[in-house]
Amino acid sequence: MADNLTHKILKEHLVDGELKVGTEIGIRIDQTLTQDATGTMAYLQFEALGLDRVKTQISVSYVDHNMLQAGFENADDHRYLQSVAANYGVFFSKPGNGICHQVHLERFGKPGLTLLGSDSHTPTNGALAMIAMGAGGLDVAVAMGGGAFYLPCPRVVGVHLTGKLQPWVSGKDVILEVLRILTVKGGVGNVIEYHGEGVKSLTLTQRSTITNMGAELGATCSIFPSDENTKEYLVAQGREKDWKPLSADPGATYDKVIEIDLNKLEPLIAQPHSPDNVVPVRQVAGTKVQQVCIGSCTNSSLYDLEITAAILDGKQVFPELDLTVTPGSKQVYTMVATSGALAKVIQSGARILESACGPCIGMGQAPSSGAKSVRSFNRNFEGRSGTKDSYVYLASPETCAATALKGVITDPRDLGPQPKLDLPPKFYIDDRGVLAPAKNGDRPEILRGPNIKALPLRTAITDKIGGKALLKLGDNITTDHIMPAGAKVLPLRSNIPAISEFVFFQVDKDFAKRAKEAGTFTIIGGENYGQGSSREHAALAPMYLGMQFVIAKSFARIHKTNLVNFGILPMTFVNSADYDKIKQEDVLEITDVRKALKAGNRLTVKNATQGYTFEAQFDLSPRQTDILLAGGQLNYTKAAAK
Repeated sequence: MADNLTHKILKEHLVDGELKVGTEIGIRIDQTLTQDATGTMAYLQFEALGLDRVKTQISVSYVDHNMLQAGFENADDHRYLQSVAANYGVFFSKPGNGICHQVHLERFGKPGLTLLGSDSHTPTNGALAMIAMGAGGLDVAVAMGGGAFYLPCPRVVGVHLTGKLQPWVSGKDVILEVLRILTVKGGVGNVIEYHGEGVKSLTLTQRSTITNMGAELGATCSIFPSDENTKEYLVAQGREKDWKPLSADPGATYDKVIEIDLNKLEPLIAQPHSPDNVVPVRQVAGTKVQQVCIGSCTNSSLYDLEITAAILDGKQVFPELDLTVTPGSKQVYTMVATSGALAKVIQSGARILESACGPCIGMGQAPSSGAKSVRSFNRNFEGRSGTKDSYVYLASPETCAATALKGVITDPRDLGPQPKLDLPPKFYIDDRGVLAPAKNGDRPEILRGPNIKALPLRTAITDKIGGKALLKLGDNITTDHIMPAGAKVLPLRSNIPAISEFVFFQVDKDFAKRAKEAGTFTIIGGENYGQGSSREHAALAPMYLGMQFVIAKSFARIHKTNLVNFGILPMTFVNSADYDKIKQEDVLEITDVRKALKAGNRLTVKNATQGYTFEAQFDLSPRQTDILLAGGQLNYTKAAAK
């Protein structure tokens, strides 16, 4: 039987279940990554498992999110992460070494392996023919301990590429076109596998931009074959031994196929406030812009910065506009410094940021009130930039640089011939920013600052759950809505009592207060509830405040899993009319919960305020049901290990 690439890798790693769409499977995880915004909690959870050492081929702890050290909190977390990594056999990438996805692509990713990361953009490494997936930190902690990662067996959507990108058209435009076709909900339950003759024309870094923003589709992951372009990249990284050819079998089939002719693509841009609100750049050209940001894990490679420098060379940024540029790693930073590209960018009037997530995660560079900002980032959710009334557009570095020069959104084709770049065949290699763990048997002291609080746990689920529906929300509620990021909130990731004060803060500033007064509560959501970041704090902090269950029209994959992992029951409406009938503040109750969870997939919900009942359903595997009954994944895993 001819296998697609996704099934080839899944078959090699399957430890539980069968590759039947929608049924739960468990797969072996070869590599893990964490970043500091999610990592502190992930390692606290790993410690709680009581294991001596990680059991993966390699696990890496990165520091790239919480880089602003305005107080002791971030520095203390970084110290904890370094010491716990040394203790448990984890490599530690120091602050300044780069953004986790960029560095992992450069130094650790290998074709044919599985990678699980506590960041939703972990699929970046699908560019190297990996099954690379984002997950909550607790799932990553279990994987570090040698446990399988469980997920619904995905459908495989083939994106058949033909032709070749034309001048000024980039990998960013490919993924924006896929988002235009599928929308932010269209990838849920799917792996997006790229194939066809057009793949050969895409460089590895163009592919990584595409797989990175596959997260915005809601996809499980995205993947490219490993071919000569993959080899060229690994040779440049001094890692030729890690290369092997890997692709779909001839005649392999897909659950759905999308056709894209690269010849016909033009520069595209995502308008506020969603990555799928995509139009040609020409359609919005001339729109005045106050800020441009180039970088993020999506577009901060050597090529991205070199093309930016070539466009800016000898010119000045528009005087009424601010431009920031972020190299994705120490490797990129060093290479653009030695090539002269960095000087060109600085001389143009741009501001250079350190190699970190920075403004993409709302950590600095918030636009001015009501400003329009064009960014080479991956998300443009309302308020994510740090300014509630800003308008963020997503575009390629080429479009961003052209816009920075003109002061208005500009199609880069209007600049004339595209500059020709001659990138070196060998990249600068210096791994001193990655610290190896202590040798097996050595157990360095784990250092904890006062902001690192004990991990809160939920007790086993009770027979009666419920409370006020404190919020009734619409479609596409993101984890940024539920648990904001930004410079004020991110330093509190290891302190659940403190960070819980910001739950739903962007929706209702008094939400935490109302939740505490209610004691227990529920949330009502629309389609695609919990899209966006993998941040488990969007489940953990509401659990701490007393959230019992969520009823939505549909859920994003990672957030649904995170809810289960922290003992919160995710349910969907059997009849959509019931969503319309519920009012915010209605008291909802469910009885005989434990019996119902074991018996089937439906529960009767009583609206005590309005005096009627309705049916809600849950789509959980037997294993997930047991996790809920235990009160969460950590309780379940520890009990199973006894």
